[in-house]
Amino acid sequence: MSDKKLKIKLLPNGEIQMETHGVKGKKCLDYIEVLKKLVDVKITNTQLSQEYYETETEVSEGERNEIRYDS
Repeated sequence: MSDKKLKIKLLPNGEIQMETHGVKGKKCLDYIEVLKKLVDVKITNTQLSQEYYETETEVSEGERNEIRYDS
């Protein structure tokens, strides 16, 4: 499972830039809502990264298979 990160930049002109990393699909949009609630901002521009168009697969502990080769 990849680490999910949120990168926030405060620019000198007062704008806030936010990037998500490791968040696949439409789940990244949830982070925008969190930012809006935290700092009461208006979103003026959204640029979607390649991760937005990818799907995230989650594997539960019971579904993991481990293959070992003994020599």
